[in-house]
Amino acid sequence: MSSKNQHVVPRPKGWAVKAETNQRATSVHRTQREAIDVARKMAVNSGSEVIIHGRDGRIRERNSYGNDPFPPRG
Repeated sequence: MSSKNQHVVPRPKGWAVKAETNQRATSVHRTQREAIDVARKMAVNSGSEVIIHGRDGRIRERNSYGNDPFPPRG
């Protein structure tokens, strides 16, 4: 199983889920909510992280579904 982080990024006509090292989007959705739901399922299955970008492309939120360090850093 791959542990690539999943990015939810804006597209001209919707939102895409894109694995961190991939050139192409894994899937494209009409709404950000749909894209987040798909990215979350993929991250849970692979033990990785979901990075959600805003319409401006900047990171808005991060959610980890893998092996988090305990106690947390920072």
